[in-house]
Amino acid sequence: MENVALGRDHRLRKHAAALVAAGMTVTVICRRDPANRENPEVRVFDYPASDGVSKLGFIKEYAWSLTAATVLTLRALVSGGVDVVQMSSTPDIYFLLAAPLKLFRRRVIFDFKDLSPEIYEARYGRADGLMYKLLRRFERASLRTADHVVAVNASVRSVALHRGGLGANRVTVVGNGPWLADLGNRPPQPELRRGHRHLCVLVGMMGPQDGIDLALQAIDHLVHTIGRTDTAFTFAGIGDYVPEGERFVAARKLSSWVSFPGWLTRDEVYTLLSSADVGLEPNLEEFVTPVKAMEYMAFGLPFVAFDVAETRIIGEGASELVPRGDVVAFAERIDALLDDPARRSALGDTGKQIVHDRLAWDRQQVPYLGVVAHLAHQKFTAAGGTAV
Repeated sequence: MENVALGRDHRLRKHAAALVAAGMTVTVICRRDPANRENPEVRVFDYPASDGVSKLGFIKEYAWSLTAATVLTLRALVSGGVDVVQMSSTPDIYFLLAAPLKLFRRRVIFDFKDLSPEIYEARYGRADGLMYKLLRRFERASLRTADHVVAVNASVRSVALHRGGLGANRVTVVGNGPWLADLGNRPPQPELRRGHRHLCVLVGMMGPQDGIDLALQAIDHLVHTIGRTDTAFTFAGIGDYVPEGERFVAARKLSSWVSFPGWLTRDEVYTLLSSADVGLEPNLEEFVTPVKAMEYMAFGLPFVAFDVAETRIIGEGASELVPRGDVVAFAERIDALLDDPARRSALGDTGKQIVHDRLAWDRQQVPYLGVVAHLAHQKFTAAGGTAV
């Protein structure tokens, strides 16, 4: 994993925990972070990493990360052995490491979560040029090098089939829902409302492609045009867009209502969700699994979102969906939902049920473990062993 440390990536931690519980030994290679030490059941080989900002900066970051990952993979190979290697997007650079591993009969999984070309388009506003073409090539190479692809949702699976040219038997959907054991509302903390009557929250990574600017524009309209001044808005998480968001809040004189507390622990996030009235999901990308939305639903928190494909698939019946990119409608729907506790309760109950029945990691880990076990069996029998 390149772009997020183990200690800060919910999906990777769930994968690792499921594998350990199934009796497998797990090594994670990722960037260094103090939170990595919170996972003692997993062996972590980490390295210092710095984030790129410019295109050249990203190239330097990824070249260093690939070099470090190669060295640490060799270390893993000689200090306990490796049967199956999982490489995660984004960025889609690890096919360069996967190809030689396959020569030594190691099986490779590509965890296909995000689409690099679409992220590039959202960040830079263009879907052409050398960099965009390279990202498409890297994506295809990553998909075709892997023995099996686990796709985070049906939209991403469709990309794997069509852009990657893979057969349906090589791609399995493995969602990213929460553990059922983690659920259960915590006692609300009134102080999180910061003296206001209501609390709206957004939790998760905040990059330029995540629609944070649209959520802030909606809040600006809600406060300064509609006149709703009884609601606090908390944007919990980290990401490249946070400094820009803080500048927008200062410029529009929204500091009395909007705060960016930074990275919160899992328990702090769950307490925040248990104390909130409405969640915000401003994502515009059709292919992105709305992890924020699943966390809201798990805690019975209704949310307002733009009507895009994956958000609709997951959150229909648990959310208020508004036309794509319409910040005025987004603001008006927040306003209406805050004034309608019965509607909030009904949406929240539906969301909880959807998570319990379909989206929870307890359900999603079954196909994931099946993929890993199958590839480990292939590796073992290819080496002349007898499967147990």
